[in-house]
Amino acid sequence: MAQLVAPGRSRPGRGVVATRILPTVAGWAAGIAVTAAILGTPYLLFAYHDPQLHLVLDSADTGVALLVAFLIWGRYRRSGRLQDLLLAGGLLLLAVGGIGMALGLHLLGLEDGRADVWLPVAIRVVGALMVLTASVVGVRRVPDGWARVLTALPWATVALGLLLTYLLRGSLPVPLAATPPVSAEHPVITGHPALLVAHGLTAVCFAVASVLFACKAAQRSRGQDELLRWLGPAFGLAAFARLNYLLFPSLYSDWLYTGDLLRTGSYAVLLVGAAREISRYWSAQARAAVLEDRRRLARELHDGVVQELAYIRVETHTAVGDPEDRERMVAACDRALDEARAAIDALGRSTDEPLGFVLHRAARQVADRYNASLEVELDDSVHADDEQRHALVRITREAVSNAIRHGRTERVRLRLERDQHRRRLLVLDEGQGFDPATVKRNTTGYGLTSMEERASALRGSVNIDSVPGRGTTVAVTW
Repeated sequence: MAQLVAPGRSRPGRGVVATRILPTVAGWAAGIAVTAAILGTPYLLFAYHDPQLHLVLDSADTGVALLVAFLIWGRYRRSGRLQDLLLAGGLLLLAVGGIGMALGLHLLGLEDGRADVWLPVAIRVVGALMVLTASVVGVRRVPDGWARVLTALPWATVALGLLLTYLLRGSLPVPLAATPPVSAEHPVITGHPALLVAHGLTAVCFAVASVLFACKAAQRSRGQDELLRWLGPAFGLAAFARLNYLLFPSLYSDWLYTGDLLRTGSYAVLLVGAAREISRYWSAQARAAVLEDRRRLARELHDGVVQELAYIRVETHTAVGDPEDRERMVAACDRALDEARAAIDALGRSTDEPLGFVLHRAARQVADRYNASLEVELDDSVHADDEQRHALVRITREAVSNAIRHGRTERVRLRLERDQHRRRLLVLDEGQGFDPATVKRNTTGYGLTSMEERASALRGSVNIDSVPGRGTTVAVTW
């Protein structure tokens, strides 16, 4: 007996993988191009003293980071995944390390060119390390007892940083000995060694996280995690932004430089990912609401129409005296029950199920009703859209029913396969068979007309090959 091929998590093809990592490749290409243009073109001037625009970009970046952190925190509340919790905490620290920390230090009177540099640097380093850890841990759930600790980690980092900065405010070293250059003619790697190491470490964290997130996006099913696709390019741009801050230290000044634009670009990519994630979430909510309503209707059909039809069928055996009339009425009840059960099955099932499972279940329901055996050989790589699935299920039920009831067979074979260009569904039996030319003259016999109409709706065709005494093969190609 042929076996049903169980569905597995198929690996995406090379073309699909290339498409999913394309945004990350584009982000890295943009970062490399901007950095190379600044370093390789001595006559390119790109440095503007614009405190207002610098403040606007800082505020926009902070707002986007907070928005995405809040969005990912909501994902964590639903999923309980360690990756979401760490990523939300890392983005929160990156947001706090921007305009929010500058405001807090201003209120504490610690704007002396030391504390207002070292504290944001430390907070951003911890945020980058959390982002890197999030890219490594994958989809595992938060270990028991660690949820509260990891949730409080960003806030504890900020509180500890403020406390240490206040206590050491008089002994902190000068981070930047010189103001940023007014042009990009030559890199100016200046500042305290700890500051340079912090920029380099942050750049490495973001670069590694970008690659890991891109790899994970390539492994996920399409549409499974929309935000994940955009984390790779966002952190790729963020890595090159930190590299530019290392070469041209403009982060803690009123000068606008390439690092600022790359950083804003990274947050813009994050905003795109957040928008797509929100859209996907509400689409999923709408689908869930529709599915719940369909299931409610299916329950109503099952508890009402199906029960009544079953009662009519039972009563027909005793109430109708003529055997021919009784057989016709029982057959009519069977067809009505089959239609009602098909409607219940269509309403109550998710459209995410593999096509092979759907057809197997439909054929099994009919075969079990008549105590017939069913053999299946189904290719799980064959897919169909919702309308095609419905038509294929109805054809399958009709063909299996005809094979058992009219072909008088005790065994039906169901096969789903594909070749290079077409997909095909086969229902085979070794029953009594019939003459198709004779049956077609009776448009109501065997449901042939119905199967042909449903096959044409698939933009395909149905071929019925049958010889009296040698069985029947129903082949649907689309």
